[in-house]
Amino acid sequence: MLKLPGLIDPHVHMREPGGTQKEDWDSGTSAALAGGVTMVLAMPNTKPPIFDAQTLELALAAAKEKAYCDYAQFLGAGPDNAEWIAGLARRAAGLKMYLDMTFGQLRLDDMTIWMQHFQNWPRTLPIVAHSESRSMAAVILMAAIYDRPVHIAHISLKEEILLIKAAKERGIQVTCEVCPHHLFLTRDDIPAISQGHPGRGEVRPQLASREDVDTLWANLEVIDCFATDHAPHTLPEKDGENPPPGFPGLETLLPLLLTAVDEQRLTLDDIIKRSVINPRRIFSLPEQPETWVEVDENATYEIHAAEMKSRCGWTPFEGWKVKGQVRKVVLRGQDVYRDGKVLAQSGFGRDIRS
Repeated sequence: MLKLPGLIDPHVHMREPGGTQKEDWDSGTSAALAGGVTMVLAMPNTKPPIFDAQTLELALAAAKEKAYCDYAQFLGAGPDNAEWIAGLARRAAGLKMYLDMTFGQLRLDDMTIWMQHFQNWPRTLPIVAHSESRSMAAVILMAAIYDRPVHIAHISLKEEILLIKAAKERGIQVTCEVCPHHLFLTRDDIPAISQGHPGRGEVRPQLASREDVDTLWANLEVIDCFATDHAPHTLPEKDGENPPPGFPGLETLLPLLLTAVDEQRLTLDDIIKRSVINPRRIFSLPEQPETWVEVDENATYEIHAAEMKSRCGWTPFEGWKVKGQVRKVVLRGQDVYRDGKVLAQSGFGRDIRS
């Protein structure tokens, strides 16, 4: 058995409150453990969005009751909460700013509002930006103006990784993450993912070209974190007239990365650096003592949604052959997952900001 530290996923959508038919803290953290993830940071674009004390309490109460792994909850930067949201900062994973497509009340189109959040949010706590292409360049400019860190979510394009590389070379405090679907899939894979249902290929950022993906791999040293952007939607939703964007990803993260190790595209140190060490540093996360994952590194199998814990019931990697299967997860000295079964009690997960 291969023994790895418990992974950290800094970008997940638990869908609670408001979307529990897709996922909740029970099914989502079950999926996390099945994927070797022992800490998740949850995004705030729920229904209602998590953007004040009342909604933060709503999300944290659900997590406290149900979560099997450790967690923290992001707050959303809204158009009207910049003056007082920083008062909740130390209870949150960080501040999420939606500067491109999102659903609900959190999209920020006015850059003067961005400026207010950059001014007010504590410099020691992270700001994460959903920003693509030109809006990403604008938020990097904000990081330079205010001389504070910013973390760019789910980069996918050649122009994005090269701009971040140039910004880092000039000392701008910018970090970034990449999702497995942007490393292992291109827009040419959409027909296979969709199986006649175009909505199944919808994700934001969209799947990019082969050149974009190759450039991400060629500049792996610029990428700080692997993050799933686990964004589950049910098949009836994905196959409907207005399909929401998003892919599930918690259970496929580690097998995809381990398969890349087997193919000599990555090393185990690459995984540990980007899924444990860097997320802990960037997001000021505590260590998890006596926590590890045991993987059968020789197990070869196919990915099938029918065998997964996520409530959404599908995966864009259906039928993919991978190598490396999670057999056991230990969290704080207790066996919490073994051979497909979650062993932890509901609520065993801890709020790492409490």
